[in-house]
Amino acid sequence: MSKESQHGKWSLSSSDDEDVPAARSDAVDETAKSEPPESDTFLNVFFPQSDPEPRVEPEASPLVEKYKDGPSPAAKRKRESEEAGWALSSSDEDETPRPGRRGTSPKRIKTEDARPPSPHGRVYYIEEPADFFETSFSADSEVYRFYLNKVTGLEKKFNAGAIHIKEILSPVFGTLKESVQFNYCFDIPWMVEQYPPEFRDKPITVVHGEKRESKARLVQQAQPYGHVRLCQAKLDIAFGTHHTKMMLLWYEEGFRVVILTSNLIRADWYQKTQGLWMSPLYPRLPEGSPETAGESSTNFKHDLIEYLSAYRAPELSEWIDRIKEHDLSETRVYLIGSTPGRYVGPDMEKWGHLRLRKLLMDHTTPVQNEEKWPVVCQFSSIGSMGLDKTKWLAGEFQRTLTTLGKGRAALSPETQVMLVYPSVDNVRTSLEGYPAGGSLPYSIQTAQKQLWLHAYFHQWRAETTGRSRAMPHIKTFMRASPDFSQLAWFLITSANLSKAAWGALEKNNTQMMVRSYELGVLYLPSAFKMSTFTVQKKVFPADSSSSGFPVPFDLPPERYSSKDQPWIWNIPYTQAPDTHGNVWVPS
Repeated sequence: MSKESQHGKWSLSSSDDEDVPAARSDAVDETAKSEPPESDTFLNVFFPQSDPEPRVEPEASPLVEKYKDGPSPAAKRKRESEEAGWALSSSDEDETPRPGRRGTSPKRIKTEDARPPSPHGRVYYIEEPADFFETSFSADSEVYRFYLNKVTGLEKKFNAGAIHIKEILSPVFGTLKESVQFNYCFDIPWMVEQYPPEFRDKPITVVHGEKRESKARLVQQAQPYGHVRLCQAKLDIAFGTHHTKMMLLWYEEGFRVVILTSNLIRADWYQKTQGLWMSPLYPRLPEGSPETAGESSTNFKHDLIEYLSAYRAPELSEWIDRIKEHDLSETRVYLIGSTPGRYVGPDMEKWGHLRLRKLLMDHTTPVQNEEKWPVVCQFSSIGSMGLDKTKWLAGEFQRTLTTLGKGRAALSPETQVMLVYPSVDNVRTSLEGYPAGGSLPYSIQTAQKQLWLHAYFHQWRAETTGRSRAMPHIKTFMRASPDFSQLAWFLITSANLSKAAWGALEKNNTQMMVRSYELGVLYLPSAFKMSTFTVQKKVFPADSSSSGFPVPFDLPPERYSSKDQPWIWNIPYTQAPDTHGNVWVPS
């Protein structure tokens, strides 16, 4: 079978047309079957039954084949599909067919301490040079407190002012007493190693969404670490995931929040483009302060407590109490979260894209010729959005994205919506090569149902940050002026382009249904006493005196050419080798 579109022809084997797995018996309703969950990256390796202990020699991924010095791709694909398989960590409810072997899975070996953390295998990673990490960091002088992750393999200047997880957790930012790590994918041993030796035994709470076998693997990973405790997020709606990425850091000196886009696995901090917002150091309030004390003009303290309360988790109650005891008044961003549920009345505006719409309505003002101000959406995963654009993207979601000021929630069909998502060539020529596509899980089964979407696509280009070859796992949404020199707003979030993440209206727009946990921060000019943000033309090396906003990729985005195809992760790419001489052949 083949599908033709303006962005290329896809060939599918008959097995690609098989029915997707049915919803679990406890699924809420039939609509759950149509919405795939978010996916982040490859994490777990399942070793064959005949190999009782994980192999220690470097392994080839069954998804990546050598052009030279070996069997043909077809022969290797057959052999390796019999030997090993890659799978996603998170979701037993995953409806998106996964690259990897079809049919019966190999028996899962429980001992996974030595598994390779990416499709590249163990030998791919190089140790960063000693000067890769900062010995000092002037975060508190930054206006926006928005940072990109360091990327191994870039010119040094492109990491000057970027940040690594080792630096976030270092004593530079405070004397750590305890922390919480909210995330989607975890490598517990690697995570613990990122803490400096003096903090490595401090209590850590891991908030996750794993179930059944994947939960058992996480429990086993955490077992050697007595200071690590697990907190399972409730996922009551089918195909939802715990996709939020946040750190709560409690110091002797105060408290800090970090909201980010990276999983807690090495691959996500190595050669991908990631981003984060780091809060100021929040001081402790004086004893006896009223509950309303320490609130910011953006209502961040209230909204963070409300988000944490939505977990209904006893493990987080002590953290809610700690937040109440601290002064968060210096916060200048707005919190935008998603939590699973069906919401009616005023609760509809608490979460997802209606939360974004409410903030844009209340805290922005219309601009002249605003219909000419395009919306730019950049993401790393795409869900099912319906047979035509009006079903969600160009309907309720665009209505939200084009809101500016009160009474401006009317749909603006003239406003251009640009979707920035890597093409096949972006992935092929990246630092990681084809395995970078393991973190870009757009499936052929979803893509072939929404060919209309591909007319929206624009290339990943990031010369301004030196990250054109570092594939994006960051997710950003923004409204730009016609000449792309100004921004009306900017959002960094864990939420990809999907109804599961942002929510979808139901029952004649009287109910909002959200499947997943997501979290991001919204930058509005009014909170910085500005009318718009000026786009910073030169992001690196970072200059703390600049008042421009450091957009992580090039503006204006470059539209796909007629030869470009969006990256789709579960079809083969064998026409040209990647930067490591490999081709991509999902088994």
